[in-house]
Amino acid sequence: MRTMRAARFHPGSGKLAVEEVPVPRPGPGEALVKVAACGICHSDLGLLNGVFRTELPVITPGHEASGTIDELGAPTPGWERGDRVVLHAGRACGSCTTCVSGAAPDDCERVQIMAFDYDGAWAEYVVVPVAALVRVPESIPLEQAAVLADAVSTPYAAVVDTASVRPAESVGVWGLGGIGTHALQAARLAGAAPVIGLDPLPAARERALELGADHAVDPTAEDALDRIAALTGGRGLRVAIDAVGRASTIAQANRALGHRGRLVLVGMSMDTVELGPLAAFTRDRHAVTGHLGYRKEHIQQLVDLVAAGRLDISRSVSAQLPLTEIAEGVRRLEEKDGNPIRIVIRP
Repeated sequence: MRTMRAARFHPGSGKLAVEEVPVPRPGPGEALVKVAACGICHSDLGLLNGVFRTELPVITPGHEASGTIDELGAPTPGWERGDRVVLHAGRACGSCTTCVSGAAPDDCERVQIMAFDYDGAWAEYVVVPVAALVRVPESIPLEQAAVLADAVSTPYAAVVDTASVRPAESVGVWGLGGIGTHALQAARLAGAAPVIGLDPLPAARERALELGADHAVDPTAEDALDRIAALTGGRGLRVAIDAVGRASTIAQANRALGHRGRLVLVGMSMDTVELGPLAAFTRDRHAVTGHLGYRKEHIQQLVDLVAAGRLDISRSVSAQLPLTEIAEGVRRLEEKDGNPIRIVIRP
């Protein structure tokens, strides 16, 4: 029996440790992928600190992964061992009315999420549905491809689908970490103008300007809202994207909206949200929408955009650590040590 190393999380004790476990075997319709890289996401931190829960007694976290196919559970046209892939972090439940009807896996009503409902990719190998595979060309390094699965695809989906950003619309992004930085890039890609990044860290604001933001504002400054109004010609933002998930930043983002403004909530926490007087929403016709995740087609679009040189993610990987240093990677993200966009694990 082959074994591998995997970072195993025990929710009952809160323990995260690298352990030796059997290499999983793929069944029909599944692929065993040798993991090349897997990102550390704030959602992973949410699992580790109890904000998000799993029903499993022990689980391998990690849902932003790339690698190469090691084995197929059954012959699969178009795929073979050694193919370079990035992984969609979801699988169909197989039992909801949508699944039973034979609809596409992305339409599943109770989609299961890798690293929360089944073992993820902080490991040397991971089993996923063949339907989750997206091919990665040789021109894209696998450690960069890994972050496309969530760190880039979630904010990209928030911008192009949930917010439906159109050319020349003003966009503000609160929180310039992994999600917010890529939301800025997606907004610029969609033709937004101006694109305004907001973060209390000077280094994060400077990086945002280097990556395409038109302006960067300190949201803790007393004149922050006045600056946004001035930068938008007094009209306020058409779209505000909160990548922080705190009641204070969400309330400020809402106040920064102009007439018919759209607020999209991407950051997650257990904060209770209060958006202010109802009259302001009815009078100004504000819309507030939550956003979570992405579809496989978004990863495919991003792979194409990166391969074509339209999207630069060469700076998205702030550090690469071996699997044995997973605890150090978690600490760096929690403490924002080094102002990371994404830290990836290389098993």
